[in-house]
Amino acid sequence: MRCDLHVHSIASGMCNTPGLQRVCRESYTDPLELYAQLKQTGMSLITITDHDSIEGGEVLRRYPDFFLSEEVTCKLPSGTEAHLGVYGITERDHVEIQRRRNDFFALVMYLADRDLFFSANHIFSGLTGRRRREDFHWFASCVPAYEARNGQMAPAANAAAERLASRHGKITVGGSDAHTAAYAGRTFTEVSGARNAEEFLAGLRARRGGVRGVDGSYWKLTADIFRITCELFRERPSTLALLPVVPLMPAFTLGHWINEHLFCRFWSTVLESDRRLAGDTLRGWRSQPG
Repeated sequence: MRCDLHVHSIASGMCNTPGLQRVCRESYTDPLELYAQLKQTGMSLITITDHDSIEGGEVLRRYPDFFLSEEVTCKLPSGTEAHLGVYGITERDHVEIQRRRNDFFALVMYLADRDLFFSANHIFSGLTGRRRREDFHWFASCVPAYEARNGQMAPAANAAAERLASRHGKITVGGSDAHTAAYAGRTFTEVSGARNAEEFLAGLRARRGGVRGVDGSYWKLTADIFRITCELFRERPSTLALLPVVPLMPAFTLGHWINEHLFCRFWSTVLESDRRLAGDTLRGWRSQPG
């Protein structure tokens, strides 16, 4: 079975881009439109991972191949933020998750107690802000799965996430991170032999899953930004005053793409250096006489 484990609908709320928080949504995709697109791209199971919301899934509950999930914005002990994909939840779980999301330890304890499968998403991205060295320790200690292929992330960022997952012994998952319907289902997770959502998630826990599909690119991101902008103009005609800025969007997107590349290169280099240092220290300790 195939499932895109990271996809957004109109229920993801407002975007966090400075100056646009009050007017532009993260996604304008209707959940039913998203469902149809995901089925068209060959997804056997459907879920939606909106930001801290399950509202997009309400109209999809009647479909037997749908299961409820969300992308949780949580606060790590360092004070930074991270996104966790949490899958196969109930409405009650959503309430408890949101109540705990600013207390990382309380959150992961609840997820473990409820035996809920979850992943750390786009680890090598600056989308959630700054990162600290210790954050990667908490990922390694507390999170069972890493998103190793994100359909909006550059190949280098996905490769770095996959290497880190291998180093930490983590389960890997993949999803499109689509904020428009155009690329939904182009990146996904596959579990052979599963017949329903329960068996699919069990297969992931048993490490029988695999990530499939495409990486992100500057051109994909730019095209999505244009699509979201068109939807913004359609929903709020008053924002047409921003039309003169539209030709500059490829430049803004390029700046973001470069920043993401630098973020990934910095942290992958830091972690590789730490790994080598730890290896050298261990070898030195083992070589001590006596």
